[in-house]
Amino acid sequence: MTTAQDALRDAVQRLRAAGVNDPARDARVLLAHALGISRDRLTLVMPDDMPDTALDRFNKAITAREARQPVAQITGRRAFFGRDFIVTPDVLDPRPETELLVEAALSRPGDRVLDLGTGSGCILLSVLAERASATGLGVDASKAALDVARRNATALGVADRATFQSGDWLSGITGPVDLILSNPPYVTEAEMAALSPEVANWEPAEALTPGGDGLAAYRTICADAPNVLAPQGWLIVEIGSGQADLVAGLFGQAGFQKIEVKQDLAGHNRVVLGQLG
Repeated sequence: MTTAQDALRDAVQRLRAAGVNDPARDARVLLAHALGISRDRLTLVMPDDMPDTALDRFNKAITAREARQPVAQITGRRAFFGRDFIVTPDVLDPRPETELLVEAALSRPGDRVLDLGTGSGCILLSVLAERASATGLGVDASKAALDVARRNATALGVADRATFQSGDWLSGITGPVDLILSNPPYVTEAEMAALSPEVANWEPAEALTPGGDGLAAYRTICADAPNVLAPQGWLIVEIGSGQADLVAGLFGQAGFQKIEVKQDLAGHNRVVLGQLG
């Protein structure tokens, strides 16, 4: 028989050899997943023999991680803004940095929310879960992503206040809405080559980059948002490295006022927001 401690030790060695950044952390997450327990209980079960089914599940998970599949895709879950979200290869893995966009949205008034490029729905659904009076629409070009978002809406108990539709940004959307939120694809074509295997090989490319300078989605959103926003409504978007001034400029050209750039906990410019005059 193999104890949990033995399995964990072997897994860490395998992940380290595969070039995984934090092999001990990932191995512990996957071990807890395989055993069906919370991570804080792992210490208690380390001396125990692993059931064959759990050991097989763990080995398959480690093999997937050796191939650099993201942990969230292997477990099917990612914690975001205090809640667990279903994650599949059809959607971006929700990042902690994106929580700043949710915080910015919740700091502004408005109950009618539009989320462009909704993916897993983590942005829209977090806002709805925090603001019981809010309703929202999530738009995405990927029908597979919309299926994930609907599953998350149901799991979080907000499906009665969230609707989803397939679409290309604001095309065919009628307002008015109070808040337009988006974490659009913004990685430049040149930056794609430098992405980690977890991102480049496993996450949907169409959700990562529009090609070129990475600004195509912002140009479309900024130009069309005034046609959908209510007076005094807010547009709030996540941005990539070095894009703050360029995106803020697009906001200004579209007539937005009170334009702000917010930094994440690492001190990087992460969110641009502006109010329709």
